[in-house]
Amino acid sequence: MITDRLARALDDRLRLSPITRRALAKVFPDHWAFMLGELALYSFVALILTGVYLTFFFDASSADRVYHGGYAPLDGATTSAAYASTVRLSWDVRAGLLIRQTHHWAALVFVAAIVLHLIRIFFTGAFRKPRELNWLIGVTMLTLALANGFTGYSLPDDLLSGLGLRIITSVVESVPLVGGWLASLALGGEFPSEVMIPRLFVSHVLLVPAVLVALVSLHLGILVRQKHSQFPGPGRTEHNVVGSRLWPSYALRSLALFAWVLAVLFALGGLVQINPVWFYGPFEPAQSTAPAQPDWYVAWGDGALRLFPPWEFRIAGYLVPAPFFPGVVLGAVTFLALYAWPFAERLWTKDRRPHHLLDRPRDHPVRLGVGVAALTFYTVLVVAAGDDILARLLRVPVYDLLGLFRVLALVLPVVTGTIGYLLAQALRGNAGGIGDLTRADLRRAGARRAGPASGEGSGDEPETPPPDRPGERIELWPDGELWRWRYRNAGGDVAIAGNRALRSEQEAVEASRLAYPGVDRVVVPGPPPPAPPGPVRAALRRWGRAAAAGSLLVAALVDRRRDRRRQERADHRDVPPREREPDDQRADESSTPDGTS
Repeated sequence: MITDRLARALDDRLRLSPITRRALAKVFPDHWAFMLGELALYSFVALILTGVYLTFFFDASSADRVYHGGYAPLDGATTSAAYASTVRLSWDVRAGLLIRQTHHWAALVFVAAIVLHLIRIFFTGAFRKPRELNWLIGVTMLTLALANGFTGYSLPDDLLSGLGLRIITSVVESVPLVGGWLASLALGGEFPSEVMIPRLFVSHVLLVPAVLVALVSLHLGILVRQKHSQFPGPGRTEHNVVGSRLWPSYALRSLALFAWVLAVLFALGGLVQINPVWFYGPFEPAQSTAPAQPDWYVAWGDGALRLFPPWEFRIAGYLVPAPFFPGVVLGAVTFLALYAWPFAERLWTKDRRPHHLLDRPRDHPVRLGVGVAALTFYTVLVVAAGDDILARLLRVPVYDLLGLFRVLALVLPVVTGTIGYLLAQALRGNAGGIGDLTRADLRRAGARRAGPASGEGSGDEPETPPPDRPGERIELWPDGELWRWRYRNAGGDVAIAGNRALRSEQEAVEASRLAYPGVDRVVVPGPPPPAPPGPVRAALRRWGRAAAAGSLLVAALVDRRRDRRRQERADHRDVPPREREPDDQRADESSTPDGTS
């Protein structure tokens, strides 16, 4: 009762009920791939919750501290305050190690979910108009997640994280002209500086999370405003969303996912050890540790630094060091390509229409080939970041592995991208899977050229009919402002019409493609209009309409008279008995003395 009164009071003042009803009635698709974004969101919530707990015990300072605590090998050692508080948090604070490791695992899952979410959006074309802005926001969130993960990784001031911070500082300093100034501005002096840890702490717990919260809110607001995209399927068009309403089905499913995310993250934090900083020891600028690998989401940068040859040259007297190309140029090209891809594809395909239905990856061979090649390239770089560990496990010289990874980084993306492109070309317009392909399909795919001239990505190109269905076609025709379609077999004696009219030719094309994939489509004249009726039939129609109108009028008059009589009897019944006149008295008063009325 108190809750109801509070809700009514808020609604009386804020008028939230119409907005709430619309929000709860919003429909979300049921496909599992759409939960990747929510996985990233809930990992971010876990990061915030565990991070708040850690800030109560972490000392973000480079000042010297003497550690006294439960870890005996370091008891009495002088370290930085940041490192000492991290070890104390892990060994002496109740649930400190659980929260710290859960926080680290949540960061790894957060970045992984964003990457998987972007991969799904890329291969299904969900970045196309009108969702380019949300794509740009997502890429920006990935960039900030990488940066915030690295700053958090560097905060404990242990030997491993200090080595990674020294590497990224060298990469920034490799920028000609302004590199040294940028590194000094960020760290407050030469590496390592006294204000380095406090600046990393402020960036990690305040600046970047605030921007991420704003971007997440903007991302969700745009999603609600534009409605959700969806995969093609029965009853799904560019103008509707088929799935579950927000309340109660989708909300319960989403809350269950949130509970599972928290459960898995805390299970990992309690059972799987990660980043044991007490093993590495405190950071000393003159020392390093080997083997040393960063977290997976920045390992591609470490792998690029290991694989790139030590080439240096000068431009106008300024040295361009070797780390500049794998560290700065590769990272800049990577994120610039991600930002520019929606606009580059629109320029290439000449497709400027809004899209709410997603693509199958096979429908865009060029996009699929480029995406597979890029994923292969960065996977090779991530694996190459562990070349020293692989060399120890395989008992081979590390330089032999280095040469192998250099060849793989150049050759393997071309091979996998070409294979992906050819498979997509062979499967394009085919309802079967990879197992249904033949050598003839692959030969035709190799001979087929994709591009704007052939309608690559435009969505309205005619599909090549499969060889086992020759002569079949889909016929489309305009019906006033609507469009209809029908299937006609090879003999032309069987025609199956669609069950409803569509608002545009493109919707009719998509509906026919869903029902009969791989069949040619042609536009034909619609069925001829019916012949006008003869004079006798026209007269009968007029008389029939007149008779129907007259009968309706008579029925209305009779019904009105019946209602009037019923009302009079009801009024007569409502008069009290003492106020009624006897029937014989009313009859006498209404008669004349001679007995006539």
